[in-house]
Amino acid sequence: MLVVVSDTHARTDHRLAGRTLEAVRAADLVVHAGDFNREPVLDAFRDVSAEFLGVYGNTDDEAIRDRLPPARNFTYRGVEFAVTHTREGGPTALSLFGRERDADVVVFGHSHRPTLDVSGPVTLLNPGSHAQPRGNRPGHAEIDAVADGLRCRLVTPDGEVFEEATLGGDRR
Repeated sequence: MLVVVSDTHARTDHRLAGRTLEAVRAADLVVHAGDFNREPVLDAFRDVSAEFLGVYGNTDDEAIRDRLPPARNFTYRGVEFAVTHTREGGPTALSLFGRERDADVVVFGHSHRPTLDVSGPVTLLNPGSHAQPRGNRPGHAEIDAVADGLRCRLVTPDGEVFEEATLGGDRR
């Protein structure tokens, strides 16, 4: 399972709890879309993750910026993902970012608003914030292989699945 989180905004630890912590511990890959804030938070995620990838966000300290890129690509179960914290220009800019990076899915953060938009040529996925939802539903994303692609679920720390979609490989 791939687990996606973002916008932790902490100083000392990962602030994971409930289903979010369980999912991170069980995942074969954890991706963080930025805004850890302080370096001990990045280290805490690495400590509880089997494999970890991340990008830095706009509030991350210099130590995190020295260790993580502002954007990256990775492939999971044949689906290409591009990760960034944010792009000025909203969904259009995020979609263009994904197309420029030959991605099927763009993972992003920043807004703290969980988003799973499969309506365009590039899926847009924001897991929200598990730790600081700022008036939105707290969340993370869980992605599993299914027969016709990947199943993506947005899940609260309490374990409630509140959105779900299948991410296919060739949607362009």
